[in-house]
Amino acid sequence: MTQGSQLQRLVEVMNQLRSPGGCPWDAEQTHESLLKYLLEESYEFVDAVASGDRMDMREELGDVLLQVYFHARIAEEHPTDPFSIEDVAQGIADKLIRRHPHVFAGLEVKDSEDVLKNWEEIKKQEKGRTSALDGIAMAQPALPLIEKLLYRAEKYDVVVETPSTVNIVGQADESSVGQALLAVIAWAHANGIDAEAALRVEALKLSEQVRTIEAR
Repeated sequence: MTQGSQLQRLVEVMNQLRSPGGCPWDAEQTHESLLKYLLEESYEFVDAVASGDRMDMREELGDVLLQVYFHARIAEEHPTDPFSIEDVAQGIADKLIRRHPHVFAGLEVKDSEDVLKNWEEIKKQEKGRTSALDGIAMAQPALPLIEKLLYRAEKYDVVVETPSTVNIVGQADESSVGQALLAVIAWAHANGIDAEAALRVEALKLSEQVRTIEAR
């Protein structure tokens, strides 16, 4: 089978699972009930990438793809505003074409920085955004949220104040810990370092340290 036919096969499998006579569990699911699985599968793919295991990456990416198809299949059943996986694919393909005018419309760019500037400007126009905060998912974990806020503030020329020093001496409270973390993340951002990625490296080192101690 071709790649296209395998994608169509997945559509057909999902249709059968959600249809009468299919799977009771799948038929009961909603967008809300599936959110935890979308997050879980995404994190498992992150782990697979970190491990470098190609088979795991393929499997976990398939699990993420399942979540996309599952949500799209549920969306088809909406009584007044349905959309399908075809609509989802069309939307993202159209978006990629619009936001890559240097590829599809002959716009000249010097480097990837120009590409990102164009992307943000086109996105701003499409969404009618007037604030640096527009479109930011405030429910995301705090570390990437702060990174996103700093990035947006920079792109919208909003000068924000962040702590310039970190004090980890003495009694800690929620405010002092939050300020210290903000200072470190802002420091990383100013130096072009992905704080999440840097912290993940240290987390993996810590996990290996635990394994080593347990193995003694």
